Amino acid sequence: MSAKTKGNEQTKTREAGRTRPKIQVREAAKAGELAVRPMKGSEIIVHCLEREGVDTIFAYPGGASMEIHQALTRSKQIRTVLPRHEQGGAFAADGYARASGKVGVCMATSGPGATNLVTGIANAYMDSIPMVAITGQVPTHMIGRNAFQETDIFGITLPIVKHSYLVKDVNDLARIIKEAFYIARTGRPGPVVIDVPKNVQQAEARPVFPDKVELRGYHPYPKADDVALNEIIGLIEKSERPLLYVGGGIISGGAAEELRKFVEAAKIPVTTTLMGVGAFPETHPLSLKWLGMHGAAYANWAVKEADLLLAFGVRFDDRVTGKVEKFCEHGTIVHIDLDASELNKNRKAHLPIVSDIRYALERLNQMLAERKIRKRFDAWHKQLAEWKAKAPFRYRITEEVLKSQHVMDYMRGDPSQVVLPQEAIELLYKLSKGEAIIATGVGQHQMWAPQFYQFTRPRQFLSSCGLGSMGYGLPAAIGAKVACPDCQVVDIDGDGSFLMNIHELATARIEQIPVKAMILNNQHLGMVVQWEDRFYQGNRGHTYLGDPRNQRQVYPDFVAMAKSFGVRAERVIYKKDLEPALRRMLEADEPYVLDILAPHTEHVLPFIPAGKTVDEMIWE
Repeated sequence: MSAKTKGNEQTKTREAGRTRPKIQVREAAKAGELAVRPMKGSEIIVHCLEREGVDTIFAYPGGASMEIHQALTRSKQIRTVLPRHEQGGAFAADGYARASGKVGVCMATSGPGATNLVTGIANAYMDSIPMVAITGQVPTHMIGRNAFQETDIFGITLPIVKHSYLVKDVNDLARIIKEAFYIARTGRPGPVVIDVPKNVQQAEARPVFPDKVELRGYHPYPKADDVALNEIIGLIEKSERPLLYVGGGIISGGAAEELRKFVEAAKIPVTTTLMGVGAFPETHPLSLKWLGMHGAAYANWAVKEADLLLAFGVRFDDRVTGKVEKFCEHGTIVHIDLDASELNKNRKAHLPIVSDIRYALERLNQMLAERKIRKRFDAWHKQLAEWKAKAPFRYRITEEVLKSQHVMDYMRGDPSQVVLPQEAIELLYKLSKGEAIIATGVGQHQMWAPQFYQFTRPRQFLSSCGLGSMGYGLPAAIGAKVACPDCQVVDIDGDGSFLMNIHELATARIEQIPVKAMILNNQHLGMVVQWEDRFYQGNRGHTYLGDPRNQRQVYPDFVAMAKSFGVRAERVIYKKDLEPALRRMLEADEPYVLDILAPHTEHVLPFIPAGKTVDEMIWE
């Protein structure tokens, strides 16, 4: 037999997956469970998902993925939720993961289906969310030939994934899927892409399902050494104005309870990033809520004056730091992070420590107890209390609102009936007793939501923080409601953001997912308008979303659109109608849209302009 013939025969054997030598089968079986019968690649995928505990997949079918969909119809464990757009499916998987802590799973066909997942994958990557995205692909012999609906999704997603696979051999499927879930959920979580050509889905094999994963060089949970942790204790003892700055790493690391114990034992105030909202109860007296561009003024002042900054599970994002070299300019910075690449990347730390944050906090709590530190920082707490009293989150009807077209057109000149967005969120918090899971789109409403809703537990606030992707709110809320069916889930959205994935109302209606959407509708791209007002003399650069020929008309009509999907909806124009409408929304046992008209002249405050410092913060 020639070398070429032998090579072709080996290829056929791999693709068939059924004629591996018995010695290879025996050796493989030692590493896991050997299937009792040959299975098609598509069946192997579904069986592997079941073994990983997957109960939901958000999947839109197409020619290159329909084999897997056929196998999914036979699964008694996995619910397949059909989004109305692949991006919606990716965002729903993301929301599912954030709310549950489990790996979110989405799937699309090749070509445009796969590329429609890209924004959702990038979103999960930026915010360190565990996700597995499965894509169909053209048959292996067609790859690279510009076949119908072929795109190199492996190459396209390389910069925005934790890892990715192109499966060329059906015998590799079980191992790859096991590895993908392990990589997605361990260490610093993130998205993993598995691209599966159609012929691999159709090929048969008798797979071995691995029991465990061991990846050379991958150590997902490093542990800080006690010498470094003892140094932190020493810094706390010497400090007069310590501050904790914590982020999403606390939540993904399951360290919220250890953080609370540390804060209460050390008496150190804590502020969070947006990703860290809920990591520490915002109703706690030592909470300074969240900091940064639109964060609490008192939290930003605290960072400026702190002599010790304990940065745990954060990455010194530009929306937090502003002019980064001025961020905590005079304090000692301790940075603990699981990902060594984050240390000294944006802000140089005096004490950088690579560690699993839960382990580090557990050891710090033990050390605090052993050392019996009783320092109280009374003067520091008094100063923070004064700042809190001086500049709380607040709102009022401004001159701009009184003079706005909104008051003239909708209020008939009566400003007492204007509904301010902040007021609506504050009332939602009261009526939901602070227990709702809140998802948001991106824009002003995204900032107002965590300003005026108090979050007391992890995984309660879901938002596109790193990528800032409009259209995230509704599908993420759908995913969260699927993950947490007994929780009230509300999407606080803006009209621009909501419109981008409004078709997911069909998903909510048909799949019977009783998610709620509260739209703060100002007929504009509000955050961009705010920047136009501040820096471009109010010149509108295509930020009006209504009908310029009829500005008294509310456009588009979200109520009519929602009803066309079979979703209950109503519009609130006057303040007197707000509370009854919110009660109806929260009490509904079906999807519900509440469209609240709000003035576009409202600005989010505080506001630190990009690249500026806390000294240039606009806070009143």
